[in-house]
Amino acid sequence: MIKLFSLKQQKKDGEATPKAGGQKKTFTAAQLRITKDINELNLPKTCATEFPDPDDLLNFKLIICPDEGFYKGGRFVFNFKVGPNYPHEPPKVKCETQVYHPNIDLEGNVCLNILREDWKPVLTINSIVYGLQYLFLNITSYSKMSVEEPIEVMNLEPSAIIGFDGHVVCGLRVHPDQRHLVFPLGNEISIYECATNKQSFLRGHTNTISTLDISTSGRMVASGQSNHMGFRAFVIVWDWETRKEISRHELHRVRVQSLCFSSNDQFLVSLGGKDCGSIIVWDIEQRTAICGTIATKETTGEATKVASLNKRFTTFVSGGDQNLRVWNIDRERKRLTVQDVAVGKLRREFTGMRISPNDDTLYVGTMSGDIVKINLNCNPNPSDPSQDKMPVLLGCFGKHNAKKPQGKDCEKYHYGVRDLLLLPDGKLIIGAGDGTIDMVQERNGNFKNYRGPTWPELKSLQYTKIDGVITSLQIRNGKTLLIGTNGCEIYSLELANFSSSLRLLKTCHTNAVYDIAFPYNFSLVFATASHESIRIWSTSKMQELLRIVVPNFASSSIVFSRDGKSIISAWNDGVIRAFTPLTGKLIYAIPNAHNKGCSSVAVTSNGKIVVSGGIEGQVRVWKIDPYVQSLIGVLKEHYGPIESVHINNYDTEVVSASRDGSCVIWDLIRLTRKHVIFAHTQFIAAQYFPTGVQILTAGSDKLLGYWEAYDGSLVREVEGSKSGPINSIDMNMMGEYFVSAGTDQIVRLWNYQLGVEVAVGIGHASAITSARYSPNGKFLVTGSSDGGIFVWKVPEKFHIKIPDDILKPTNDEQATPKAVKPPTPTTTVNKPVKSSSSQAALSRDGSRKTTPLSTAFSWIHS
Repeated sequence: MIKLFSLKQQKKDGEATPKAGGQKKTFTAAQLRITKDINELNLPKTCATEFPDPDDLLNFKLIICPDEGFYKGGRFVFNFKVGPNYPHEPPKVKCETQVYHPNIDLEGNVCLNILREDWKPVLTINSIVYGLQYLFLNITSYSKMSVEEPIEVMNLEPSAIIGFDGHVVCGLRVHPDQRHLVFPLGNEISIYECATNKQSFLRGHTNTISTLDISTSGRMVASGQSNHMGFRAFVIVWDWETRKEISRHELHRVRVQSLCFSSNDQFLVSLGGKDCGSIIVWDIEQRTAICGTIATKETTGEATKVASLNKRFTTFVSGGDQNLRVWNIDRERKRLTVQDVAVGKLRREFTGMRISPNDDTLYVGTMSGDIVKINLNCNPNPSDPSQDKMPVLLGCFGKHNAKKPQGKDCEKYHYGVRDLLLLPDGKLIIGAGDGTIDMVQERNGNFKNYRGPTWPELKSLQYTKIDGVITSLQIRNGKTLLIGTNGCEIYSLELANFSSSLRLLKTCHTNAVYDIAFPYNFSLVFATASHESIRIWSTSKMQELLRIVVPNFASSSIVFSRDGKSIISAWNDGVIRAFTPLTGKLIYAIPNAHNKGCSSVAVTSNGKIVVSGGIEGQVRVWKIDPYVQSLIGVLKEHYGPIESVHINNYDTEVVSASRDGSCVIWDLIRLTRKHVIFAHTQFIAAQYFPTGVQILTAGSDKLLGYWEAYDGSLVREVEGSKSGPINSIDMNMMGEYFVSAGTDQIVRLWNYQLGVEVAVGIGHASAITSARYSPNGKFLVTGSSDGGIFVWKVPEKFHIKIPDDILKPTNDEQATPKAVKPPTPTTTVNKPVKSSSSQAALSRDGSRKTTPLSTAFSWIHS
């Protein structure tokens, strides 16, 4: 122990000073703390301290004389300078002895983690002394001096994106070059090349895209967005060749409802939503607004659609709830003139609009399920709109049913006509709200005396039906019909044959992707969990292979068994369900596994033990037999929802992360608690290092935590996000790198040992809810709250070489955890009582003999 006579003398002088001068000498917090640290300093025999100035404890020297290792017999002097912010900042340490050491540079700068990123105010000078001594005993080729150098953070490039926002009306567009599809994806516009399956993106919106349009020439793309209440919404014009922004304006409030280019690409007409209600005409060349006005009268509803004429570039049509109007742009006077379409007593909510090539006729779909035909009465001279007459109604048409008698032979389309197409030969293709696709032509009959406002004028030529509400219809190459639905799916249909040519082109989840899972040591497929469905995807073709549907419920967690024979899933109805990955058939179900919903699930390597976490805060352990699934333990420590459970590679421990601010390490042998991890956060994810010695955690405090599995102590904390919680983490098979993602919409790849970012991926349009590392370490898969799935290519420098013994499949004996030996249930099982198919009979020994629930069904896509 060091006796500080100088401090005692200072204290005496301080006591005597008031008597002489009336002032008392004070000490800073750093001086008081360093005094305590030096008093408690316990030096080993190879270390000693020197104080050049006994009255200055903030500057001293440490002498280390190693008695073993490469530096045995040496004498190394370190200079300590303690700053005024100590202990909130570490002291400055420099080596005065020139030495060749991987952690000491030629200027004497020392690289020690506790002197930089891992410093905590609870650490003392004693911790630094032992850290410096350890540098001379354990020499490694790796030096953390590189941490101070600027690290090159690489970009993660998306190799594929699975997503389509089908809720945007007329959001699917075919570019005039017939080689690209353009559609919205969150706050981005996706440009999909059909021949190569490559995608590029237009980024610039701050919120979800609500509408888009492509100019007639194909040189420009326009998009509008929706925004929060009270904020302005952007309209952006993009250049097709350069994929860059040309101009933008924010003249609409909250939402941009519809857009259309003039036929000569000179003007862009934008229609605001119900909180705005105005029409703005934007001059693209001058990059300024020409004129604007309210879109509807006060006696009608809101307008929802605008469409421009084909030959008259100054004329466009707007329609909506009980309003249908024809507008003319007066460029010289900078104003709009309007004429209402004379529809008589007809009251309709107008939806999709198509105009004939010569601008004579307008076809409009309605939510009532019929088609309205309008004569626009335009002047034959397109350059003189002043001579136009009032547009008039020619008829309101429905589909003719020849099997019914006259007067009752008119049928309407269920849930309204959502979009329609006008073919060059005059035929119409109608997309209805019930998924109906119908090719019709006019009968040219006489219906003057027909009772009812809707006439059976349309004759059905071809008919088919798909799942979902039709939101977009487009023609590609004059032969193929492309269909977009609100189920976020794109179908293709050959115009020559509706009956056998329907094909699913693109699909994605309609809600958040809650979890992603890969089979063990197999990277060719992966599974995703979302609302009402579990889907299996091919990583080579980026297509859906299998869909398992459980109506009205959401799957919050999924995992493949080690042998790949089952997908075990947790659902918010409290049921654990297992399915076959090839056919989607239900293998077993555990009803009432958790009374408030099952939130997470994990399985041991032999597939005989399943650990589940629930919303109520309990962790339950289940024994899985071919016909009986029995509860063998309930672990109660948490009082908040369980966000994740993860089993180590030896099947001896499981860690559970909860929103209550704790992670609990459980002994899977004795079914007891081993350690508890507390932090000022809501834990969202926790995962074992592959060797099982450490645990990586993430939560709402935006920090990544490294914890010792042996005693639950904190090793390191790294800031994992700047602006939001971290929702998901996952390591590669060797533990060298891991991925993190959260509500900041950024995918980050980390070096585990360094604790630094090495690559960043930007592209998601909403909060990222799940992220997984592929078993081969070559790509990442992330899912977001808007249903989008991104596949990111990992740079080659971060690829890992997996040892051959890991790649070899393990047999059942090797995969069986020796630690888990639950009590064997008795062979006598009570007969199931009569109950509904969603209930299971509970035996006297606590085991559950379950019958497969009939609520699940699967779709297989070849």
